[in-house]
Amino acid sequence: MKAAVITAPGAIEIATLDDPAPGPREVVVAVAATGLCGTDLHILQGEHAPALPIVPGHEFAGEVVAVGDAVTELAVGARVAADPNIYCGECHQCRHGRGNLCERYAAVGVTAPGSAAEFVAVPVANCVVLPDHVASADASLIEPLSCAVRGYDVLRSHLADHVLIYGSGTMGLMMLELAKRTGAASVDMVDINADRLATARRLGCSNATTSADELDRPRGWDVVIDATGNTAAIEDGIARVGRGGTFLQFGVSDQAARASFEPYRVYNQEITITGSMAVLHSFERAAELFAAGVLDPEVFISDRLPLTDYAHAMDRFRAGLGRKIQVVP
Repeated sequence: MKAAVITAPGAIEIATLDDPAPGPREVVVAVAATGLCGTDLHILQGEHAPALPIVPGHEFAGEVVAVGDAVTELAVGARVAADPNIYCGECHQCRHGRGNLCERYAAVGVTAPGSAAEFVAVPVANCVVLPDHVASADASLIEPLSCAVRGYDVLRSHLADHVLIYGSGTMGLMMLELAKRTGAASVDMVDINADRLATARRLGCSNATTSADELDRPRGWDVVIDATGNTAAIEDGIARVGRGGTFLQFGVSDQAARASFEPYRVYNQEITITGSMAVLHSFERAAELFAAGVLDPEVFISDRLPLTDYAHAMDRFRAGLGRKIQVVP
């Protein structure tokens, strides 16, 4: 099969590899499309992966083409999306129901060969069958949506919250769509990318601006979400949280990044600072939301490029061009 391989930090090759064979409780999926995300970029930069080379890609859906000997739940021909996260089920975190913090954390496209390829092997337990009206390529959006659903689980937002989101890329826009559906009174978006702000307006945000200074919210916001991973945005966002409000670190920062805040203000105004990591009991719910039309794939997916252009796709992603960029085998 053809696959994109990150061979060393900054180096991508298109290689011919052996087709994967399913383990006893695995299926092999013919990939319809793979979405690029910040984790892929961090792996390319030499972060977030225990070892290179690796076939990246963890946002995917497609058709089952082979099943393991012990698989009874799915048959060849089933169309599925798959949660890429693989938890041990035995460590301290897993035993406490925090599989996304697994001490032996593994994931397709991070520690195991990923979906930037014609075929990928995944545990059958991680698969969700797609309804007939959902296109397989579009369903690669379910994985990032499941991360956004996990973010809202952490937030435990309330009706009539005023929400401020930094970053109107794919993940910020998904958080916007969920905020609208969880009863936010207003959802303001901040970004320096004019095209992305235009999409936020198209999706019905309350305000879209290049700086929160332009917004009239003297008491601050009930919920502030960083979907950028950018230190300047994080520091500005924490300063915008109102009394008793919550700041969610949702964007993926560089591991070496450091941000400053005022500890006294956090204490004195009872501000909560929290984070959301990947997926936890949220993939199936994201699949339900996606099937119900919570996202419009025509809005969210801006580029569909051939797998052989994976390096170019990553360049576009790094430059902040488009929205969700997919590669198609």
